Amino acid sequence: MIRPPVGPKEGIVRRIVLSLLVLGALGAAANAEQLVVYTYRSFVNWGPAAAIEEAFEAAHPGVDLVWVAPAGGPEMLSRLIAELASGGTAADVFLGISAMDLPRALAHAVFRPYDPALIPNLAQVPEDLLFDRTGHVVPFDHGYVTFVASAALREDLVPRTFSDLLRPELKGKIILQDPRTSTTGLAFLLWTVARFGEDWTEFWRAFLPNTLTITKGWSEAFAMFEAGEAPIVLSYSTDAAYAYITAGSLRYRILTPDGEAARLVEGMGIVRTSEKAELAHAFLDLVLSPKVQELIPTSQWMFPVNAAATLPPDFARYAVLPEVPVFLDPAYAAEHLEAWLDQWQQVLGTP
Repeated sequence: MIRPPVGPKEGIVRRIVLSLLVLGALGAAANAEQLVVYTYRSFVNWGPAAAIEEAFEAAHPGVDLVWVAPAGGPEMLSRLIAELASGGTAADVFLGISAMDLPRALAHAVFRPYDPALIPNLAQVPEDLLFDRTGHVVPFDHGYVTFVASAALREDLVPRTFSDLLRPELKGKIILQDPRTSTTGLAFLLWTVARFGEDWTEFWRAFLPNTLTITKGWSEAFAMFEAGEAPIVLSYSTDAAYAYITAGSLRYRILTPDGEAARLVEGMGIVRTSEKAELAHAFLDLVLSPKVQELIPTSQWMFPVNAAATLPPDFARYAVLPEVPVFLDPAYAAEHLEAWLDQWQQVLGTP
Protein backbone atom coordinates (compact mmCIF):
# COMPACT_ATOMS: atom_id res chain seq x y z
CA MET A 1 0.00 0.00 0.00
CA ILE A 2 1.53 3.27 -1.14
CA ARG A 3 -0.05 6.61 -0.43
CA PRO A 4 0.42 9.57 -2.78
CA PRO A 5 3.41 11.74 -1.83
CA VAL A 6 2.91 14.76 0.39
CA GLY A 7 5.09 16.88 -1.87
CA PRO A 8 6.96 16.64 -5.16
CA LYS A 9 9.83 14.23 -5.33
CA GLU A 10 12.18 15.22 -8.13
CA GLY A 11 14.26 12.56 -9.79
CA ILE A 12 12.48 9.60 -8.17
CA VAL A 13 12.93 7.54 -11.33
CA ARG A 14 15.69 7.64 -13.94
CA ARG A 15 13.68 5.50 -16.35
CA ILE A 16 10.13 4.24 -16.52
CA VAL A 17 9.32 2.06 -19.47
CA LEU A 18 5.76 3.02 -20.44
CA SER A 19 5.09 0.84 -23.48
CA LEU A 20 5.02 -2.89 -24.06
CA LEU A 21 8.61 -4.01 -24.65
CA VAL A 22 9.81 -7.00 -26.62
CA LEU A 23 13.09 -8.72 -26.09
CA GLY A 24 14.67 -7.70 -29.36
CA ALA A 25 13.81 -4.02 -29.13
CA LEU A 26 14.89 -3.85 -25.50
CA GLY A 27 18.24 -5.47 -26.24
CA ALA A 28 18.93 -3.20 -29.20
CA ALA A 29 18.26 -0.09 -27.13
CA ALA A 30 20.72 -0.92 -24.40
CA ASN A 31 24.48 -1.00 -24.26
CA ALA A 32 24.69 -2.60 -20.81
CA GLU A 33 23.38 -5.94 -19.64
CA GLN A 34 19.88 -5.39 -18.32
CA LEU A 35 17.78 -6.85 -15.53
CA VAL A 36 14.15 -6.05 -16.24
CA VAL A 37 11.74 -5.83 -13.31
CA TYR A 38 7.99 -5.61 -13.82
CA THR A 39 6.20 -3.92 -10.93
CA TYR A 40 3.28 -1.60 -10.21
CA ARG A 41 3.30 2.08 -11.07
CA SER A 42 3.19 3.54 -7.57
CA PHE A 43 6.20 1.47 -6.46
CA VAL A 44 8.24 3.36 -9.03
CA ASN A 45 6.56 6.75 -8.69
CA TRP A 46 6.52 7.02 -4.90
CA GLY A 47 8.16 3.89 -3.52
CA PRO A 48 11.78 2.83 -2.98
CA ALA A 49 12.50 1.95 -6.64
CA ALA A 50 15.11 4.65 -7.20
CA ALA A 51 17.09 3.66 -4.10
CA ILE A 52 16.94 -0.03 -5.08
CA GLU A 53 18.13 0.79 -8.58
CA GLU A 54 21.06 2.83 -7.32
CA ALA A 55 22.17 0.16 -4.84
CA PHE A 56 21.78 -2.70 -7.33
CA GLU A 57 23.74 -0.99 -10.09
CA ALA A 58 26.48 -0.02 -7.63
CA ALA A 59 26.81 -3.67 -6.58
CA HIS A 60 26.73 -4.91 -10.20
CA PRO A 61 28.83 -2.64 -12.44
CA GLY A 62 27.81 -2.87 -16.07
CA VAL A 63 24.27 -3.99 -15.26
CA ASP A 64 21.33 -1.71 -15.98
CA LEU A 65 18.24 -2.21 -13.78
CA VAL A 66 15.12 -1.35 -15.79
CA TRP A 67 11.70 -0.88 -14.22
CA VAL A 68 8.58 -1.58 -16.31
CA ALA A 69 5.64 -0.05 -14.48
CA PRO A 70 2.85 1.49 -16.56
CA ALA A 71 -0.03 0.03 -14.51
CA GLY A 72 -1.12 -1.50 -11.21
CA GLY A 73 -0.03 -4.88 -9.87
CA PRO A 74 -2.90 -7.07 -11.15
CA GLU A 75 -2.73 -5.42 -14.58
CA MET A 76 1.03 -5.96 -14.76
CA LEU A 77 0.60 -9.60 -13.80
CA SER A 78 -2.01 -10.01 -16.54
CA ARG A 79 0.41 -8.45 -19.01
CA LEU A 80 3.17 -10.82 -17.97
CA ILE A 81 0.90 -13.86 -18.26
CA ALA A 82 -0.17 -12.74 -21.75
CA GLU A 83 3.42 -12.19 -22.84
CA LEU A 84 4.50 -15.62 -21.63
CA ALA A 85 1.55 -17.22 -23.42
CA SER A 86 2.43 -15.46 -26.66
CA GLY A 87 6.00 -16.67 -26.64
CA GLY A 88 8.23 -14.22 -24.79
CA THR A 89 8.65 -11.46 -22.24
CA ALA A 90 11.35 -8.98 -21.35
CA ALA A 91 10.75 -9.50 -17.64
CA ASP A 92 13.31 -11.19 -15.42
CA VAL A 93 11.60 -10.42 -12.09
CA PHE A 94 8.05 -9.55 -11.07
CA LEU A 95 7.73 -7.48 -7.87
CA GLY A 96 4.33 -6.75 -6.36
CA ILE A 97 2.26 -9.92 -6.49
CA SER A 98 -0.37 -10.12 -3.76
CA ALA A 99 -1.17 -13.31 -1.93
CA MET A 100 -4.61 -13.37 -3.58
CA ASP A 101 -3.01 -13.28 -7.05
CA LEU A 102 -0.57 -16.10 -6.26
CA PRO A 103 -2.86 -18.97 -7.37
CA ARG A 104 -3.37 -17.29 -10.76
CA ALA A 105 0.38 -16.84 -11.23
CA LEU A 106 1.13 -20.44 -10.24
CA ALA A 107 -1.59 -21.75 -12.54
CA HIS A 108 0.13 -20.00 -15.45
CA ALA A 109 3.64 -21.07 -14.38
CA VAL A 110 4.83 -17.46 -14.24
CA PHE A 111 7.76 -18.07 -11.87
CA ARG A 112 10.68 -20.46 -11.57
CA PRO A 113 11.49 -21.85 -8.10
CA TYR A 114 13.95 -19.70 -6.20
CA ASP A 115 17.09 -21.01 -4.50
CA PRO A 116 17.14 -19.97 -0.81
CA ALA A 117 20.92 -20.38 -0.75
CA LEU A 118 21.17 -17.47 -3.20
CA ILE A 119 18.94 -15.24 -1.04
CA PRO A 120 20.77 -15.06 2.32
CA ASN A 121 18.46 -12.34 3.68
CA LEU A 122 15.51 -14.69 3.32
CA ALA A 123 16.67 -16.33 6.55
CA GLN A 124 15.57 -13.16 8.38
CA VAL A 125 11.96 -13.43 7.16
CA PRO A 126 9.58 -15.02 9.72
CA GLU A 127 8.01 -18.28 8.67
CA ASP A 128 4.45 -16.98 8.95
CA LEU A 129 5.08 -14.39 6.22
CA LEU A 130 6.18 -17.01 3.66
CA PHE A 131 2.80 -17.20 1.96
CA ASP A 132 3.96 -19.27 -1.04
CA ARG A 133 4.63 -22.81 0.15
CA THR A 134 5.60 -23.91 -3.38
CA GLY A 135 8.89 -21.99 -3.28
CA HIS A 136 8.30 -19.59 -6.19
CA VAL A 137 7.55 -16.24 -4.50
CA VAL A 138 9.19 -14.50 -1.54
CA PRO A 139 7.50 -11.69 0.45
CA PHE A 140 8.96 -8.20 0.58
CA ASP A 141 6.44 -6.27 2.69
CA HIS A 142 3.28 -6.76 4.71
CA GLY A 143 0.48 -4.60 6.09
CA TYR A 144 -2.85 -4.82 7.87
CA VAL A 145 -6.39 -3.79 6.97
CA THR A 146 -8.52 -2.73 9.90
CA PHE A 147 -10.72 0.12 11.09
CA VAL A 148 -9.54 3.67 11.57
CA ALA A 149 -11.47 6.16 13.66
CA SER A 150 -11.39 9.91 13.85
CA ALA A 151 -9.83 11.17 17.07
CA ALA A 152 -13.05 13.14 17.50
CA LEU A 153 -15.14 9.98 17.93
CA ARG A 154 -16.59 9.84 21.42
CA GLU A 155 -14.73 7.40 23.64
CA ASP A 156 -17.89 5.48 24.53
CA LEU A 157 -18.51 4.83 20.82
CA VAL A 158 -15.05 3.46 20.00
CA PRO A 159 -15.53 -0.20 18.95
CA ARG A 160 -13.01 -2.57 20.53
CA THR A 161 -14.61 -5.89 19.58
CA PHE A 162 -16.64 -7.31 16.71
CA SER A 163 -19.66 -7.16 19.00
CA ASP A 164 -19.05 -3.44 19.44
CA LEU A 165 -19.15 -3.00 15.66
CA LEU A 166 -22.80 -4.12 15.79
CA ARG A 167 -23.91 -1.62 18.44
CA PRO A 168 -26.92 0.45 17.27
CA GLU A 169 -25.14 3.64 18.39
CA LEU A 170 -22.84 3.21 15.38
CA LYS A 171 -25.65 3.19 12.82
CA GLY A 172 -24.45 4.87 9.63
CA LYS A 173 -21.03 5.70 11.07
CA ILE A 174 -18.76 3.28 9.17
CA ILE A 175 -17.49 3.45 5.57
CA LEU A 176 -16.50 0.22 3.81
CA GLN A 177 -15.20 -0.72 0.36
CA ASP A 178 -16.55 -3.20 -2.18
CA PRO A 179 -14.65 -6.54 -2.11
CA ARG A 180 -15.22 -6.95 -5.86
CA THR A 181 -13.23 -3.80 -6.68
CA SER A 182 -11.09 -2.96 -3.64
CA THR A 183 -8.12 -4.63 -1.97
CA THR A 184 -9.19 -3.40 1.45
CA GLY A 185 -12.78 -4.44 0.83
CA LEU A 186 -11.71 -7.93 -0.17
CA ALA A 187 -9.39 -8.17 2.84
CA PHE A 188 -12.29 -7.40 5.18
CA LEU A 189 -14.58 -9.93 3.50
CA LEU A 190 -11.94 -12.65 3.90
CA TRP A 191 -11.34 -11.53 7.47
CA THR A 192 -15.02 -12.05 8.33
CA VAL A 193 -15.01 -15.46 6.63
CA ALA A 194 -11.95 -16.46 8.64
CA ARG A 195 -13.46 -15.23 11.91
CA PHE A 196 -17.05 -16.41 11.61
CA GLY A 197 -16.76 -19.44 9.34
CA GLU A 198 -20.12 -20.48 7.90
CA ASP A 199 -21.86 -17.77 9.93
CA TRP A 200 -20.05 -14.88 8.23
CA THR A 201 -23.14 -13.81 6.30
CA GLU A 202 -25.06 -13.45 9.58
CA PHE A 203 -22.41 -11.00 10.80
CA TRP A 204 -22.75 -8.98 7.60
CA ARG A 205 -26.55 -8.81 7.91
CA ALA A 206 -26.21 -7.45 11.44
CA PHE A 207 -23.36 -5.11 10.47
CA LEU A 208 -24.84 -3.47 7.38
CA PRO A 209 -27.10 -0.98 9.24
CA ASN A 210 -23.96 0.57 10.76
CA THR A 211 -22.42 1.26 7.36
CA LEU A 212 -22.90 4.65 5.78
CA THR A 213 -21.86 3.43 2.34
CA ILE A 214 -19.72 0.90 0.51
CA THR A 215 -17.46 2.63 -1.99
CA LYS A 216 -15.79 1.20 -5.08
CA GLY A 217 -12.28 1.86 -3.80
CA TRP A 218 -10.19 2.92 -0.82
CA SER A 219 -9.40 6.45 -2.04
CA GLU A 220 -13.06 7.42 -2.31
CA ALA A 221 -13.82 5.97 1.12
CA PHE A 222 -10.92 7.69 2.81
CA ALA A 223 -11.78 11.03 1.21
CA MET A 224 -15.30 10.77 2.67
CA PHE A 225 -13.84 9.88 6.06
CA GLU A 226 -11.47 12.86 5.99
CA ALA A 227 -14.37 15.10 4.98
CA GLY A 228 -16.16 14.07 8.18
CA GLU A 229 -18.99 12.14 6.52
CA ALA A 230 -18.45 9.24 8.95
CA PRO A 231 -16.11 8.80 11.93
CA ILE A 232 -14.91 5.25 11.06
CA VAL A 233 -13.44 3.85 7.84
CA LEU A 234 -11.98 0.54 6.74
CA SER A 235 -8.34 1.34 6.04
CA TYR A 236 -4.79 0.47 7.11
CA SER A 237 -3.09 0.07 10.48
CA THR A 238 -0.33 2.47 9.39
CA ASP A 239 -2.69 5.44 8.88
CA ALA A 240 -1.87 7.04 12.22
CA ALA A 241 1.86 6.77 11.49
CA TYR A 242 1.35 8.29 8.05
CA ALA A 243 -0.62 11.22 9.46
CA TYR A 244 1.93 11.93 12.16
CA ILE A 245 5.05 11.55 10.03
CA THR A 246 3.76 13.54 7.06
CA ALA A 247 1.67 16.18 8.82
CA GLY A 248 2.39 16.02 12.55
CA SER A 249 -1.23 15.06 13.10
CA LEU A 250 -2.77 12.72 15.66
CA ARG A 251 -6.19 12.80 14.03
CA TYR A 252 -6.47 9.03 13.42
CA ARG A 253 -6.97 6.19 15.87
CA ILE A 254 -6.27 2.58 14.82
CA LEU A 255 -8.86 0.00 15.91
CA THR A 256 -8.20 -3.74 16.01
CA PRO A 257 -11.45 -5.52 16.97
CA ASP A 258 -10.65 -8.32 19.42
CA GLY A 259 -6.97 -7.67 18.67
CA GLU A 260 -7.38 -8.69 15.02
CA ALA A 261 -6.60 -7.21 11.60
CA ALA A 262 -6.41 -8.68 8.11
CA ARG A 263 -2.87 -9.29 6.89
CA LEU A 264 -1.82 -8.27 3.37
CA VAL A 265 1.47 -9.60 1.98
CA GLU A 266 3.23 -8.60 -1.24
CA GLY A 267 5.80 -10.82 -2.91
CA MET A 268 8.30 -11.07 -5.76
CA GLY A 269 9.60 -13.86 -7.93
CA ILE A 270 11.88 -14.75 -10.85
CA VAL A 271 10.12 -15.11 -14.20
CA ARG A 272 10.51 -18.65 -15.49
CA THR A 273 11.92 -17.60 -18.88
CA SER A 274 14.64 -15.34 -17.46
CA GLU A 275 18.18 -16.26 -18.46
CA LYS A 276 19.63 -14.12 -15.64
CA ALA A 277 18.86 -16.26 -12.62
CA GLU A 278 21.97 -15.22 -10.71
CA LEU A 279 21.28 -11.50 -11.12
CA ALA A 280 17.60 -12.05 -10.36
CA HIS A 281 18.41 -13.83 -7.11
CA ALA A 282 20.77 -10.97 -6.22
CA PHE A 283 17.92 -8.53 -6.81
CA LEU A 284 15.59 -10.46 -4.49
CA ASP A 285 18.29 -10.56 -1.83
CA LEU A 286 18.88 -6.81 -2.11
CA VAL A 287 15.18 -6.02 -1.68
CA LEU A 288 15.21 -8.18 1.46
CA SER A 289 18.34 -6.50 2.84
CA PRO A 290 17.94 -4.34 5.98
CA LYS A 291 19.07 -1.29 3.98
CA VAL A 292 16.15 -1.55 1.55
CA GLN A 293 13.67 -2.98 4.04
CA GLU A 294 14.13 0.07 6.25
CA LEU A 295 12.82 2.21 3.38
CA ILE A 296 9.54 0.28 3.24
CA PRO A 297 7.73 1.93 6.19
CA THR A 298 7.84 5.51 4.93
CA SER A 299 7.62 4.81 1.19
CA GLN A 300 5.22 1.87 1.04
CA TRP A 301 3.57 2.63 4.42
CA MET A 302 3.83 -1.09 5.07
CA PHE A 303 5.94 -3.19 7.44
CA PRO A 304 9.25 -4.74 6.32
CA VAL A 305 9.48 -8.52 6.26
CA ASN A 306 13.13 -8.69 7.35
CA ALA A 307 13.07 -9.06 11.13
CA ALA A 308 16.49 -7.37 11.35
CA ALA A 309 15.21 -4.14 9.79
CA THR A 310 14.83 -1.22 12.21
CA LEU A 311 11.58 0.74 12.08
CA PRO A 312 11.70 4.56 12.09
CA PRO A 313 10.87 5.66 15.67
CA ASP A 314 7.64 7.50 14.82
CA PHE A 315 6.49 4.68 12.56
CA ALA A 316 7.14 2.17 15.34
CA ARG A 317 5.24 4.36 17.77
CA TYR A 318 2.08 4.94 15.72
CA ALA A 319 1.81 2.05 13.23
CA VAL A 320 -0.08 -0.89 14.72
CA LEU A 321 0.85 -4.54 14.47
CA PRO A 322 -2.25 -6.53 15.49
CA GLU A 323 -2.04 -9.11 18.23
CA VAL A 324 -3.88 -11.55 15.96
CA PRO A 325 -3.06 -11.23 12.24
CA VAL A 326 -5.76 -12.88 10.14
CA PHE A 327 -4.68 -14.56 6.91
CA LEU A 328 -6.53 -17.10 4.77
CA ASP A 329 -4.54 -19.55 2.67
CA PRO A 330 -4.48 -18.01 -0.85
CA ALA A 331 -5.33 -21.27 -2.63
CA TYR A 332 -8.29 -21.92 -0.32
CA ALA A 333 -9.53 -18.35 -0.70
CA ALA A 334 -9.21 -18.41 -4.47
CA GLU A 335 -11.14 -21.68 -4.65
CA HIS A 336 -14.11 -20.26 -2.73
CA LEU A 337 -13.97 -16.56 -3.58
CA GLU A 338 -16.54 -16.56 -6.37
CA ALA A 339 -19.11 -18.24 -4.13
CA TRP A 340 -18.35 -15.87 -1.25
CA LEU A 341 -18.78 -12.82 -3.47
CA ASP A 342 -22.11 -14.19 -4.68
CA GLN A 343 -23.24 -14.66 -1.09
CA TRP A 344 -22.05 -11.18 -0.17
CA GLN A 345 -24.07 -9.67 -3.01
CA GLN A 346 -27.13 -11.61 -1.87
CA VAL A 347 -26.77 -10.22 1.64
CA LEU A 348 -26.60 -6.71 0.24
CA GLY A 349 -29.39 -7.37 -2.22
CA THR A 350 -27.22 -6.07 -5.07
CA PRO A 351 -26.82 -7.50 -8.58
